[in-house]
Amino acid sequence: MDERQHQTRADEGQRTAARRRVVIVGAGMAGVQTAVALREQGFTGTVTLIGAEPHQPYDRPPLSKAILLGKAEDSAFDIDFEALGVELRLGLEVTRVRTGAHEVDTVSGPVPYDVLVLATGAEPVTLPGTVGVPGVHLLRTLDDAARLRPLLTEQHDIVVVGAGWIGAEFATAAREAGCRVTVVEAAGRPLAGTMPAEVAAPMAAWYEQHGAELVTGARVEAVEPGAVVLAGGRRIPAGAVVVGIGARPATSLLAGSGIELGPDGAVVADRYLRASAPDVYAVGDCASYPSGRYGERLLVHHWDNALQGPRTVAANIAGDQEPEPRALEAYDPVPYFWSEQFGRFVQYAGHHGAADTLLWRGSPAEDTWSVLWLREGVLVALLTVGRPRDLAQGRKLIVSGTELDPARAADPSVPLKAAAR
Repeated sequence: MDERQHQTRADEGQRTAARRRVVIVGAGMAGVQTAVALREQGFTGTVTLIGAEPHQPYDRPPLSKAILLGKAEDSAFDIDFEALGVELRLGLEVTRVRTGAHEVDTVSGPVPYDVLVLATGAEPVTLPGTVGVPGVHLLRTLDDAARLRPLLTEQHDIVVVGAGWIGAEFATAAREAGCRVTVVEAAGRPLAGTMPAEVAAPMAAWYEQHGAELVTGARVEAVEPGAVVLAGGRRIPAGAVVVGIGARPATSLLAGSGIELGPDGAVVADRYLRASAPDVYAVGDCASYPSGRYGERLLVHHWDNALQGPRTVAANIAGDQEPEPRALEAYDPVPYFWSEQFGRFVQYAGHHGAADTLLWRGSPAEDTWSVLWLREGVLVALLTVGRPRDLAQGRKLIVSGTELDPARAADPSVPLKAAAR
């Protein structure tokens, strides 16, 4: 091929790329960051971002903190979508995906796509028998936070169902607002679904220290006006009930689409974050992916995953538009999240499911401590309470797959990086 032919093919490729239509379903962190990353990666086609909520796209972590306490009115992303050439279609629900026709159906009619990105996030699990019951709340959207904020201001008695991460964060905010707070947990300890007993048990004391009552091993029998009734008959006064018992991928719109879902309801993505249907990607809370680092499929419902995954999706979409397509990028990060609760800053990195050794750095009776998980001597995960340096150093050690000296790693006076063999 001579230079003129090569240039002609390149020009044709650019014209084709400029006509490609990327439609992103979901205007949360994962969807917004995908749109931004596409432009950063040089994608020149059209980008349409569809969100079911009418609000300008916003970040969710402040919902359980600053917005709930009235310290901020909103958490809208500081992004000029018009300048980026991103079409926003807000307040528009997607009802179905038709992969054969390369279209998504909405209440306003079909929207065609060349490439579809599913960034639908997760939806909270509801407490059976409480849907539509007055006084029962979830905390996922800006409107949810707006409904809950006056209840905190008026210092109602609050019952939180679920002692997971979101339950603890809401209980923290409610106590800060001066509410009387009772947290009801069906398991025998907080964080039963995510942390082993020896790690979660010390956290139970945090509730009492900050004036919140934690009731474990308790099942909600009914929610009545002004009260929550537990199995066994105990009645707990409740001006409001907040349910935080988990979340599931928001993928019901994919019924009949032919896109594979896992038993957990998540889109089954490959290591490049491609779904099973052609020209479809999935990112964030709605998708699971195979981790080569951990040797299993992961479903990560945390903010950092919704920030990191879009960069991979955008790189793979943009790379495919070039005259000489780039090699696909695989997605295999070290999972990370943080939580602010009861005056403590808790961070976690990695995945401890296959660990064979647990090491403490410091005592859980103290204000600051860390827990390390090792597999065959190599750090695979850590949780830190008020020890950000441990987290920063540990995250790098996980990435490098470094073996640690257990004795030095367990000594909180030794920098974690200095425990590397």
